[in-house]
Amino acid sequence: MSKNIIKWAALGVTTLFAFYLVIALYAQNQYAFAALFLVVLGSAVYIFGSRRAYAHRYIFPAIGGMVIFVIFPLIYTIGIGFTNYSASNLLSFERVTNQLLSREYLTGPELIDFKIYHQNPEYIIQLELPNGELLETPPFEFEIQGKEPLQVLPAKSIPISEPLKIRDIVRLKDKLRGVILTTGDTNLSLAGLRQFGAMSPLYTQQEDGSIYNNQEGKLYTPNHDTGFYEDESGKELSPGWTVNIGWDNYLKVVTDPSIREPFIQIFIWTVSFAGLTVLFTLALGLLLANLLQWELIKGKGFYRMMLILPYAVPAFISILVFKGLFNQNFGEINLVLEGLFGIRPDWFSDAGLARTMLLIVNTWLGYPYMMLLCMGMLQAIPRDLYEASAMDGATPIDNLFQITLPQLIRPLLPLLIASFAFNFNNFVLIALLTGGAPDIIGATTPAGTTDLLVSYTYRIAFQDSGQNFGLAAAIATAIFILVGSLSLLNLKLSKVQV
Repeated sequence: MSKNIIKWAALGVTTLFAFYLVIALYAQNQYAFAALFLVVLGSAVYIFGSRRAYAHRYIFPAIGGMVIFVIFPLIYTIGIGFTNYSASNLLSFERVTNQLLSREYLTGPELIDFKIYHQNPEYIIQLELPNGELLETPPFEFEIQGKEPLQVLPAKSIPISEPLKIRDIVRLKDKLRGVILTTGDTNLSLAGLRQFGAMSPLYTQQEDGSIYNNQEGKLYTPNHDTGFYEDESGKELSPGWTVNIGWDNYLKVVTDPSIREPFIQIFIWTVSFAGLTVLFTLALGLLLANLLQWELIKGKGFYRMMLILPYAVPAFISILVFKGLFNQNFGEINLVLEGLFGIRPDWFSDAGLARTMLLIVNTWLGYPYMMLLCMGMLQAIPRDLYEASAMDGATPIDNLFQITLPQLIRPLLPLLIASFAFNFNNFVLIALLTGGAPDIIGATTPAGTTDLLVSYTYRIAFQDSGQNFGLAAAIATAIFILVGSLSLLNLKLSKVQV
């Protein structure tokens, strides 16, 4: 009985928490997240409270985690790809309108410097007119004053306390914005951290929803196709709001030459990089694994330990070490090459050399994994196959292509495909070693000759001046389709039923 009470009490608390969380997200206009938590937490309450769903409670944490951290982000990313979501189109239409209507402009002839004195709990604002005359407010409290204008009169005496420093004024900035000073015929409001001025609203909203610029005398109407307020000539007001633009981001990748050409170039390099990395790491790993199987070699344990070290050291440390070694001016590699051959390659500024450097470093980082795989699989190959080939007069090369590779390739193939998929999205190597440089000339988006699709997407989303999240989401969706296809192929080759 007590167990049931505890169970239903826990379910009740969870339900109340879920209800509160969903309502809070909905109140913040986070409808997608509200729906996500409503589905996940509602499913959890049903599964853990129903006898018919008893068996599902053991797998639900994994399914819930997959929904929250994999499926939902994927759906959310795909959805962003159909919008103009960017640094200039982050807000909702209502928030953009409110922000524009809150802007002010100077209508008076000049700005007036001010100082503020604190006489706990009251404050005094002192104005210094251009002619040197001092005006001041009576002592007031921000919380009590409200929106009532403060009459400024000629200063009678200099306040005893020191004026507030700029850091203290910054803390009071929001409160000072609500203060209105009046000289009788002119109202003054905060125009900066050190000045007051005669300010008026820059925009006035019309009945039809458009806004009128009082300073320029122009009318701006909302364009819900582009997500901006525009005047008759098409001039846009920033910021804009997020709107659905359909397939524009996806079509832009195909139709815009300044995006299509870098995208195709980066795609070809991404596939080449991933494929060559798998080939080089497999070749080096298989070679070293065969050498470590050689009976004449002594101290195999020591060699295994040393050869596995690149796999044990965190990758980012190795990458940063290589970045120093390949330094064009002071790196040890160039010092050696200059001393031996009189050359000093431009590893980071030449596209071909930069790509070569990436392959060298990635081969170094990846060969221990392949070596470990090959060492284990070589043990499973029957030794009598090699003995029979020796009797037939086969050479080591014949053994490699006639026995070793045929025996290894089938169990290795799914792992090779997984390695290809990993290197297809090897963001850390690019970000730490080259940053995508050197840049592709003529591209309108931040694109480099050593960028992979994943780093190219990151740079569009977070390094581009416009931070075009919508275009980045469209490219990320394309990457998902490619990697998802590879994963499906991996499952098929592994004979896993899907």
